[in-house]
Amino acid sequence: MTVALDKAELHPPSLGERLSMVVSDSITIAKRNVIKIKRVPDVLIFTTLSPIMFVLLFAYVFGSAISVPGLEGGYREFLIAGIFAQTVVFGATFTGAGLAEDMQKGIIDRFRSLPMAPSAVLVGRTISDVVINIVSLVVMSLTGLVVGWRIRGSFLDAVLAYALMLLFAYALSWMMAVVGLIVRAPEVFNNASFMVIFPLTFLSNAFVPLDNMPAPLRVFAEWNPVSALTQAVRDLFGNVNPMAPVSDAWPMQHPVITTLVWIVVILIVFVPLAQIQYKKSVSR
Repeated sequence: MTVALDKAELHPPSLGERLSMVVSDSITIAKRNVIKIKRVPDVLIFTTLSPIMFVLLFAYVFGSAISVPGLEGGYREFLIAGIFAQTVVFGATFTGAGLAEDMQKGIIDRFRSLPMAPSAVLVGRTISDVVINIVSLVVMSLTGLVVGWRIRGSFLDAVLAYALMLLFAYALSWMMAVVGLIVRAPEVFNNASFMVIFPLTFLSNAFVPLDNMPAPLRVFAEWNPVSALTQAVRDLFGNVNPMAPVSDAWPMQHPVITTLVWIVVILIVFVPLAQIQYKKSVSR
């Protein structure tokens, strides 16, 4: 009796074919998530309104009480880099929230029944959030220009600043993916992510200079990845106060390199963890 073997079994896909499948499936998932945002515009509206609210609140309410002598644009110019950092950090949470929602609604189980690369779900989800962050950064930039912020560095430095923020947000998306797959419920994810994001953004140099902090908090803030990103963006945009003392901590002396190191470390740690947690979640 002759057993007819499937062609795929006789000739398993090569590495190039597998990579091509991952790329193709990831693009399909990313398109699905972007289309979903288009059909539910409330998400995008509130995503863009949030940074506008923070800019106006800090610039016009707290800005009058915080003096940054020596900086041409004053506190508003000091502030915008911090709001940029906060915006991309919050934007990274869409990956975790989306995955938790898909797990709860059983959409991930439907993906499992399709002939697609398993990693495409996570890759497509994180790529689609880059689109959200791009929109948020555009809105943030326009709002900053309205309140008096200006890019005083070179064009290439400004491009590097935006690229650095998007890369940092992309890396954080993988961290949030792990959290979203563990909690499996959007409501729980919102509370869990807030516990991570709140200390990272507010115990940093995003809104106040480091020299105003007590010593223990200052040490934490100096090594906080959000502080490194904020300082890197300020340096690249040319929004650094020349009269302010610069921290001697290595991350504050080399913020761009530190941010790139953080991006690599986060990706190395959380991309495999997200893949492992995804396999555990879909096998339950």
